[in-house]
Amino acid sequence: MPTTEVILTEKIASLGAEADVVKVKRGYARNYLVPSGKALEVTPATLRRISQLKAKRAEREASELNEAEELARRINKLKLTLTLETGATGKAFGSVTAKDLADKLQAELGVEIDRHRIELERPLKESGEHEVVIKLHHDVTAKLSVIIKPAGEESSAQATSSEEEAPAGFKAKPKAKHAK
Repeated sequence: MPTTEVILTEKIASLGAEADVVKVKRGYARNYLVPSGKALEVTPATLRRISQLKAKRAEREASELNEAEELARRINKLKLTLTLETGATGKAFGSVTAKDLADKLQAELGVEIDRHRIELERPLKESGEHEVVIKLHHDVTAKLSVIIKPAGEESSAQATSSEEEAPAGFKAKPKAKHAK
């Protein structure tokens, strides 16, 4: 397969970032990258333009780093409380996963965090306080404090209180039998 070199004008996940000179298949460059403006053919004029692209890349990376550091400060201050359904013996029926934490973080902070950035060795099944590491940037990590409370006692306490709140003399209607 014939290849050609192109200069990327924007970040492409599978190839590289702005100002990178990469080798790609000629058809990919001719039919997709160059017409869509994502890359430039390597010529003496475009090689001179690399300095502009490098400046754009440095600016983008600096802003991403600043945003990640600000988000890390907000996450480090945060304590999430989650309830986990447990049985009478205290054994958990489910677990808290990275997706659960990502959803709760979005609800609390209003910022969407990819669940793959949340580093859990295994899902959290024990009640108590846990430290969870979140990798926001290749240079920035945050530690989230997660408190897991068992929901077994709370739900049984709520069920007994709701039965007591029924008005005196209230009786449920018997179910009507349907004629066939």
